[in-house]
Amino acid sequence: MSDRRPVRNRNRAPFNLRGRMMLVGAALGLCSVALVGRAAWVQLVDAEFYQRQGEARFVREIPIPTSRGMITDRNGEPLAVSTPVESIWANPQELLRYPERLPELAKALDVPLDQLTTRLSQRADKEFVYLKRRINPDQAHAILAHNVPGVFSQREFRRFYPQGEAMAHVLGFTNIDDRGQEGLELAFDEWLRGKPGAKRVIRDRHGRIVENIDLVRAAEPGKDLVLSIDRRIQFLVYRELRNALEKHKAASGSAVVLDVATGEVLAMVNLPSYNPNAVTGGNPDSRRNRVVTDLIEPGSTMKPITAAAALSAGKVHAATKFDTSPGYMGLGRFTIRDHRNYGVLDVTGIITKSSNLGAVMLAQPLDDQYFYDFIRGFGFGSPPRSGFPGEAAGVLRPPARWDGLTKATMSYGYGLSVTPLQIAQAYAALGNHGRLTPPTFVKGQINESRQVVAPEIADQVVRMMQTVTEPGGTATQAAILGYHVAGKTGTARQASAGGYSRRYTTTFAGLVPASNPRFATVVVVNDPQAGSYYAGLVSGPVFRAVMEDALRVMDVPPDDIDTWLAAQAKGEAKRNAALAPLPEAIDDPGAEDPTLPPAMSGVGGLP
Repeated sequence: MSDRRPVRNRNRAPFNLRGRMMLVGAALGLCSVALVGRAAWVQLVDAEFYQRQGEARFVREIPIPTSRGMITDRNGEPLAVSTPVESIWANPQELLRYPERLPELAKALDVPLDQLTTRLSQRADKEFVYLKRRINPDQAHAILAHNVPGVFSQREFRRFYPQGEAMAHVLGFTNIDDRGQEGLELAFDEWLRGKPGAKRVIRDRHGRIVENIDLVRAAEPGKDLVLSIDRRIQFLVYRELRNALEKHKAASGSAVVLDVATGEVLAMVNLPSYNPNAVTGGNPDSRRNRVVTDLIEPGSTMKPITAAAALSAGKVHAATKFDTSPGYMGLGRFTIRDHRNYGVLDVTGIITKSSNLGAVMLAQPLDDQYFYDFIRGFGFGSPPRSGFPGEAAGVLRPPARWDGLTKATMSYGYGLSVTPLQIAQAYAALGNHGRLTPPTFVKGQINESRQVVAPEIADQVVRMMQTVTEPGGTATQAAILGYHVAGKTGTARQASAGGYSRRYTTTFAGLVPASNPRFATVVVVNDPQAGSYYAGLVSGPVFRAVMEDALRVMDVPPDDIDTWLAAQAKGEAKRNAALAPLPEAIDDPGAEDPTLPPAMSGVGGLP
């Protein structure tokens, strides 16, 4: 075995460790210089770009919610207020990384797990989704206490209506985004809504705000709104109308009270109603404000307007006599009837007895265009311009579309359609010495008025209407002790299939006190099914019950003090008689102070 040793290659260069170390060091030095240069470039030269990139990942502009303006009645009582609530939201991108926490979250939210999972999956590429909106802050805190990643809350505001159903149709309601949807909430939405603000904040990777950077835009709260509505009168109307519907088993009812001098709406009620604090579900039909949207034929409430037209034209005067015998008359192929044969009546008697024949006789000599223009002057056929959403103009056909029967039927309230608010506006014009003022829902806002009939004619018709509530009239149950009441009943058949059904709309329109009217009130009860269907017995008592309390609440002095004193004296005499010893025998204890059934208004219309 030979001894072999490695032979050194004398041609190979010797290993230079020092040189290699220097080369590596130079390379590292160059890298360091490059890194320092790059850092200097990023932080000094191009810092703005990278600041934007960082902010895009951590800085957010978030809205600052603002409260909606408060709505109050004319006396400052709150009718609609905004209360702070919390809304739960999530970042789906983060939350879906923890699917094991979803059952716990679903239970806390009180929603089905599959519904929550589907909602998050559909928005998996988003960074924001609402989970539950406008809940009590305590509920929100209980949900956040589970510390589920990606779940947060934010402040919002929710509308609250303290008066509930009694004020629902006037105020309307807001949606989940606090935008007005119905009623005055919709009409004054821009005024009430205000403008949300915005601010920039820094959020951490969990979405929590760690720093407020800048106020982008300050929040502007909504403006408050003071209504002409009087909460006390509103509740009186609601209570009495509800009682009347229950008593007469009626399908629906409406009522409106106007301030005669200003046109301010003091109360407006519709039944059935709804709860504006919980609008979801229920019957959408109950949300309709029938006073301004529903059309009815005014029936005999039209007769004072017809009388005013005839008096203004100079065709008749108050003492002009009309023979309505035998209680019916033929007109073409139709027959117009009164409730009974009233014989000879003057203009006042036509209104007192509610004679259809007398109304036709008043209108017959009038020129068609004159009669049409006169009725239209009282606001029929055009919207009242109160500012309430959905106002109906009604139906008032021009003379070119009349047939031989139109003027006759219009004279006693058929052949035209109006809203209860239009009737109230027309009666307020009579009570305001012939000046028509468009109604308003805002306290202190007085719309431009216009003279639609001479003051002396308007005052004369009001005096005629006063006889309707006095003995012998058709609405004695609308009389108010201590006050003169001017009014008119209207019992109209409802149109059906090209004719008229046996269902009725009962209307009473009145002014009180008649000597210097303060209130114009219209009460409509639709389709009463229990007992009487005459307006004097159905709608008239509602008027009396409301106005008795409203006159006291508004401190309106009596204008019939003699009657009031006589009633007080009679009551005192009865009390004294009750304290006196009884006679030994009473022949007929029920004969004293008999009460006769009140006269009933005739039903205008075709057979």
